[in-house]
Amino acid sequence: MPPTDAGAATGQAPKTPPHPRPTEAGADGEDTLHMRLPDDFVARFGTTTGTDTPAMADLLDGLGDWGPTLTPVGAFQLVPVRLERDLPLISRWMNDPAVAEFWQLAGPQEVTETHLIAQLDGDGRSVPCLGLLEGTPMSYWEIYRADLDPLARYYPARPHDTGIHLLIGGVADRGRGLGSTLLRAVADLVLDRRRTCARVLAEPDLRNAPSLAAFLSAGFRFAAEVDLPAKRAALVIRDRSLRDLL
Repeated sequence: MPPTDAGAATGQAPKTPPHPRPTEAGADGEDTLHMRLPDDFVARFGTTTGTDTPAMADLLDGLGDWGPTLTPVGAFQLVPVRLERDLPLISRWMNDPAVAEFWQLAGPQEVTETHLIAQLDGDGRSVPCLGLLEGTPMSYWEIYRADLDPLARYYPARPHDTGIHLLIGGVADRGRGLGSTLLRAVADLVLDRRRTCARVLAEPDLRNAPSLAAFLSAGFRFAAEVDLPAKRAALVIRDRSLRDLL
């Protein structure tokens, strides 16, 4: 399970070690990328790349081509991470004490690199992205298939459930409502672009009050408390059927 604290202030990072990529902090080895999709699933739902790896577009509906969306704070766009371009910036964000407390990826650049490579070399269930606001990178996101993640063992998962992890990079961008605004925009973007997805969800650490508040302000509803391997989490959900009400 990747980070899952999209706090208004810090970010949404789970304290559960994901694949070899310290998915957020922990290290319980139960992360999404530790699981291998069955060959029959890949054959049915995945077009393969040159390395016989299912293309990301098949599991997250071409996230890289979604383009910008207008928000109250400007044009926002998710751009899939390119390691050679984005690693220094993301590593610097991970070493901010407020972020490191929940993502647990502080340290040499190689720590963040391992985390990112596990997703970039995976089968497309989790796509790491930079969030660009008016063209400027200011946040880090992981959009993932919650129904194909170990998280699905801990809640009543439905097909195509989509999860979000988020951290706001710059200190100046925290504490002024950007987290809530962008979470709402991205959740709605997922629902618009993934017509088979009925719910967007996240599992912020219950101790991360700013993160939980950001999700609730963004139209997510509190569904349950969940005991995950490395944290006690709040399961929050934004339903397609309620998006115009919350």
